[in-house]
Amino acid sequence: MPGSETILPHAQHVTVKSVLRSPSLLTRETLAGVITALALIPEVISFSVIAGVDPKVSLIASVVLCLAMSVLGGRPAMVTAAAGSVALVIGPMVHQHGVAYILPAVVMAGVIQILFGVLGMATLMRFIPQAVMTGFVNALGILIFFAQVPHFWSKSPLILALFAATLLIVLWAPRIIKGVPSPLIAIVVLTLFTVTSGQLLPTVGDEGSMGGGLPGLNALQVPLTLETLHIIWPCALSIAFVGLMESLLTAKLVDDLTATPSSKGRESTGLGIANILAGFYGGIAGCAMIGQTIVNVEMGKGRSRVSTVAAGIVLLLLVTALSDVMANIPMSVLAGIMVIVAVKTFSWHSVQPAVLKSTPWSATLVMLVTVAGTITTSNLAIGVAAGMTAMWLVPRHIRKRHAARAETASPAQER
Repeated sequence: MPGSETILPHAQHVTVKSVLRSPSLLTRETLAGVITALALIPEVISFSVIAGVDPKVSLIASVVLCLAMSVLGGRPAMVTAAAGSVALVIGPMVHQHGVAYILPAVVMAGVIQILFGVLGMATLMRFIPQAVMTGFVNALGILIFFAQVPHFWSKSPLILALFAATLLIVLWAPRIIKGVPSPLIAIVVLTLFTVTSGQLLPTVGDEGSMGGGLPGLNALQVPLTLETLHIIWPCALSIAFVGLMESLLTAKLVDDLTATPSSKGRESTGLGIANILAGFYGGIAGCAMIGQTIVNVEMGKGRSRVSTVAAGIVLLLLVTALSDVMANIPMSVLAGIMVIVAVKTFSWHSVQPAVLKSTPWSATLVMLVTVAGTITTSNLAIGVAAGMTAMWLVPRHIRKRHAARAETASPAQER
């Protein structure tokens, strides 16, 4: 699994009370939130294009989702925002019927997610095999990496230089500066350089409108009829289950990464409520974002709800009062940070020759099917479903042998 930290099995959640009582912890959690908010911006904007909505719609919805899940969610330090997997299932409905149908579809999806949590069905996630989880993580690392390539692969020497400088700062600054997250140092220093030097480079502002101010509440613009239900129910079911699957898989991943438990039922119920709120004030649904969660947990060392509250507040400030500042951040700098996230996300342990040799071929096959399904569709839920299908097609006696090995494997070995 991603991450190099060795955390004791009896590690406990860092509580909000303990963070507020400790200036050093409060500083760490707040700075983790700052870099998480900055890491959210390019992906949220790009996902808004997929969904067919204005970039500001996705940004405001992400503020609502992030703040709501900081309070309602079952996994502290996990980042929830307008995500690509949800955008993929909303997009076709919007392109065919218009943005007016997003609100009822999101509300219906939220109700389904609340029922999922209340009925205790979230516990089914524990039956997902380790091979599928590994494939999920590896596919995500690959998708994150290739999503950044257009932002740094350029004939411009300056873009490549900024990308390289970002990598150097993020990797080497922690050896000298301990109190400030290195991604934040890279963003501030290199943005100041490009602004003061007058260089014309692709920036966040080029990705979409960054005008300040807040929108009002969304009003229902379509009649509540059987025809409307016929249009929205396939999209609502997809939003509900894709969002739940990605959020619960990410929660399980962070559980292993931090050696702390989470409440999957609370996460499901909280996500449903947060999506309903985001639908009425923001306009689009979302779910956990594993890349930004890795930024928060691994790079920023965020461990509490304070880090995600800080991320939501900073993102709100960037979208409103500081929109001009946000617009000047070079995309190649953010791409450099996300490339490191991709490398940290990928489970390198799983592809080591010695590990592949000792792993049953069935587990390797399931992992590869999960990766292939995810990459070819750019949809994590489809990839996981493909992996689960492959797992059940494997002969029964091989599944049992793999299940026995998975039960005896320790979390440390998986990392």
